[in-house]
Amino acid sequence: MSDAAAGTPAQPPPSPWERERPARPRATPARTPLSRERVVEAAFTVLDAHGLDGMSMRQVAAALGVTVSALYAHVSSKEDLLELMYTRLFDDFDPPAADPERWQEEVRDYAREARHRLLSHRDMARISMAHVPFTAELLPHVEGLLAVFRTAGLPDRIAAEAGDLISTYIDGFVLEEGMWLDRAERQNADASTPARPDWREMADEMQNYFASLPAADFPHLRALAGVMVTDSSDERFDIGVEIILRGLASYLPDTAG
Repeated sequence: MSDAAAGTPAQPPPSPWERERPARPRATPARTPLSRERVVEAAFTVLDAHGLDGMSMRQVAAALGVTVSALYAHVSSKEDLLELMYTRLFDDFDPPAADPERWQEEVRDYAREARHRLLSHRDMARISMAHVPFTAELLPHVEGLLAVFRTAGLPDRIAAEAGDLISTYIDGFVLEEGMWLDRAERQNADASTPARPDWREMADEMQNYFASLPAADFPHLRALAGVMVTDSSDERFDIGVEIILRGLASYLPDTAG
């Protein structure tokens, strides 16, 4: 049955004198507008792939499919972008509640969460150590941590140093973790050299070496050989935080008398 019989007019063939018209251009999907948020997300992608030393504004622009000059409508420089990335890392990080009965637990939770966030992207500990975290967005975190120490009863001089001490410990620990990961990646990528043993094997080698040292010259290294190197970074991190907390607790006023 023809289209006409079905109630739909048939499409006639083109007439011989009709000029050929160019095909209509296909509609292209609208591009997502460039924004500061998209620039920061792209920067994280580049950072994770190439590390801080290999990250450039040109690579960030390429990841977004824009020119480098387009980035500067949203960030003023690479340093500005790194600061925005660090700030974004702690966007939804709530400051502790400053409960004097739970201050040590609050510091443990704070330290573990900060380490977790720094480990979520490559080289963030290096970026953290290079940027003073006193931006308007990050001041509430600094205020919250100081409140924990002062509410617990630590003297002001100790409370002031404690915040920096905890932050430096977290940054330094994560920096070391990142260096080991980068070293392993470089060695695995270099097919011309034998693969290095994994961390557990390296730890066993170090423990065996310490245990083999002359007892007369290295009695303490021999005695502690079995616990000098562990295969759990989480355990090492927690012990370090505990040492700091016990030291801080020694400054609390003695209320027994």
